[in-house]
Amino acid sequence: LEAGFSEMRNELQSWDALWRRIQLECQQLHTELLKIREYKDMQEIQIKHLSSCVQLTEQLENKNAELLLLAQSQEHQREELNKIRNHLYREEQSHCSEQERMKTEISDLTEELHQKEITIATIMKKASLLERQLKMELEIKDKLLAKQQLLDFRYKVMKSENTHVKEMV
Repeated sequence: LEAGFSEMRNELQSWDALWRRIQLECQQLHTELLKIREYKDMQEIQIKHLSSCVQLTEQLENKNAELLLLAQSQEHQREELNKIRNHLYREEQSHCSEQERMKTEISDLTEELHQKEITIATIMKKASLLERQLKMELEIKDKLLAKQQLLDFRYKVMKSENTHVKEMV
């Protein structure tokens, strides 16, 4: 995209340089035209040089035709230059808008990532706490199970002794 902008700028500069050359040529032609007119006026005073006046008039008409063509070409080039400038402006605006949108999106994603990191840290703390609680409960249950098994064993022993005593009685 930047290469396109650079190419468009270079083309715009080329058109500007051409425009300046055309203006300079127009000024030179205008100066030349003024000189030709002065010469023509001098020739009209001198009737004996009438034939060269006709020639100068033809040249003047040719120069006027050329000037008219140059003016038309200049106008067309000005329109093209304006089109290129407008296109370049729109492209730059679009590029700026896209950059702004991307900055906003990156900022939003960064904020979202930060929130997720906080959430993960919170979950990890809770998981660690729950793991410790679970280990403690398992230890307590293991102790209770051991006591239960000991009590069951004593119960069976006493039951067996009871049965033995009953049989003896």
